[in-house]
Amino acid sequence: MTFATISEKNNTMTEDEKIRAMRRARHVISDIVAYNQPKIVKGIEQDNLFELLRDELNEGRDHYKNAVSAEIYKSTNYFDRAIVDVMVKPMGRILSNMW
Repeated sequence: MTFATISEKNNTMTEDEKIRAMRRARHVISDIVAYNQPKIVKGIEQDNLFELLRDELNEGRDHYKNAVSAEIYKSTNYFDRAIVDVMVKPMGRILSNMW
């Protein structure tokens, strides 16, 4: 999917739908962070974060997918952005080869 295609599809969504989807994604990732802090630290330190949290992230993604419209799920990257913004960026102080 090209950027133009994503941009065109996003135009059919209301601002409220976009905001709700972004909030939902951030909420799901916040829950994962809250319940898996030691695992996240270990994953960042050992540069295997996504392998360690595979099950949790898949479950979270499924929850997010079921909570938003198919259009939003297929045409946005809100969930992946929430992973970076809510889970990864705040852990930037942890020493890792990831950085």
